[in-house]
Amino acid sequence: MWAKPLGENLYQIRNTPFFAYGLNFMDSVLAAPECEDERPEIQSVFERSGHLTLRVFFDESVPVAERIPMMESLNILKAYFEQMSDTFFALDIEPEGSYSEVRSKLDAWVDQGLLDYETCEARIEGSFDDVPQIDETLDEGQT
Repeated sequence: MWAKPLGENLYQIRNTPFFAYGLNFMDSVLAAPECEDERPEIQSVFERSGHLTLRVFFDESVPVAERIPMMESLNILKAYFEQMSDTFFALDIEPEGSYSEVRSKLDAWVDQGLLDYETCEARIEGSFDDVPQIDETLDEGQT
């Protein structure tokens, strides 16, 4: 993720997260590297920005040329996108945007078989992942 350093291990997220849960554009986070020569790793959210994130996955049947105009049509609702690939988009809804109207529009497209999407609220307390991390140091059969 891109982040603006704010000092004292605080950073402001400056892009829409494609893979993390519980993080959004412009959130301020506490992050520090595990070792001196590594990049900082997010430890916690310091301050929420009010932005919300959705991830959109287009069906292959939707022509590539139609995907960006579909995403741009959400701009009127204060929802803006970043594109990872031809089929994968991250959608940022600004605090003054209409999260419910964006979801309604996406739900209509889901019903038409054009795409699928997911919300990006935290899945696991204290983690930015969607499933618990497996401790690879445990022997097989241990939990």
